[in-house]
Amino acid sequence: MPQPLEGITVLDWTIWQQGPACSAMLGDMGADVIKIEQRGTGDPGRWMFVTAGQDTSHAPNWYFESNNRNKRSITLDLKKPEGLQVVHELVKKADVFVQNFRKGVADRLGLGYETLSEINPALIYASATGYGPEGPDSAEPSFDYLGLARSGIMNAIGEPDMPPLGVSGGIADQMGAIMMAYGVMTALVARERHGIGQELHASHLGSMMFLQALSVSRKLMAGSPMVRTHRSHAFNPLWNHYRCADDQWIALAMLQADRYWADVARLIGRPELATDPRFETMGARGQNNAACVAILDSAFATRPRDAWLTLFRNDASDLIYSLVNSIDDLPDDPQVSANDYVLEVNHPSHGPTQVMGIPVGLSKTPGSVREPAPELGQHTEDVLLNVLGWDWDRITALLEAEVI
Repeated sequence: MPQPLEGITVLDWTIWQQGPACSAMLGDMGADVIKIEQRGTGDPGRWMFVTAGQDTSHAPNWYFESNNRNKRSITLDLKKPEGLQVVHELVKKADVFVQNFRKGVADRLGLGYETLSEINPALIYASATGYGPEGPDSAEPSFDYLGLARSGIMNAIGEPDMPPLGVSGGIADQMGAIMMAYGVMTALVARERHGIGQELHASHLGSMMFLQALSVSRKLMAGSPMVRTHRSHAFNPLWNHYRCADDQWIALAMLQADRYWADVARLIGRPELATDPRFETMGARGQNNAACVAILDSAFATRPRDAWLTLFRNDASDLIYSLVNSIDDLPDDPQVSANDYVLEVNHPSHGPTQVMGIPVGLSKTPGSVREPAPELGQHTEDVLLNVLGWDWDRITALLEAEVI
């Protein structure tokens, strides 16, 4: 079965997460991703847990595997002209070049857009940054945590009396990667239609702002962003989450709350609430939100979550609700399994291994997880032989000169 990006070659000169996750997404969709790593050290993501003193010998390095599957690794000493020449030769055959080094690094090494676009005018050149390519902080370094901080999301999550809160999991890096992959695919379509290569940028700041587009748009158009609220004072108590008797949580998401209020009242055993003047309309419930949430808190605390889910599921009122998962719950969630959001692959070093699936499903050209993350320099000779067509004498000379 063909894949969407089959036949597209991506040169991936990236480290950590924001850049590597972007090129991994391209690899998932069939692109041939050649990861260019510094000879001897490679992507520091390979060693993050080793340097932290964690034993990674008995399980895959989940950080590096997640960000670098479906790639080939070559190692080069880019400080030597012979190493730079290898990249320039690969650029002639590439469709996309992805990098996420600090502003100015690529230009100093001879790997900037102006240089590479002269070698291959059709090249799509993608740069991931912290704060965008322009402005006073464009050259400042950034990691995921700073993307959370600068974008305002730390002050958007949680309740009003909480300090700024971080989010685990490299969210700003991942969002930056997603937006850059979106940009690369858009640029590939533009090249197909208009015959032009171009440079594109995606940043922590811009990506995380776009993730909060509704709140930012409210600030821009109405003068104030969407505010943090106390769960116990939710203006719409049917847009809230509640603890059940077994200490599990259930979430309700009924924007048209008046449509559902009588049914919720009936199902929690309090039908009289439907006509109680304090609660019979959304406006009234908003005015008396603390009392309404307290009643719902007490009601949901009388039964375990599965009992509530069964009751709601079997009722004809078609309520809008869900269980509240933890990350621990996701691999066993039947919806996750049914949609292949988690897959099992046969890792060459660790055997059957569960990995993230592909969140976008295409009916005729689906993506796939074909290969685990490569060993450092695993494909150097293969790429030089079969992509560049160089002979063993030339490759041996590079080995002896410690270029590869």
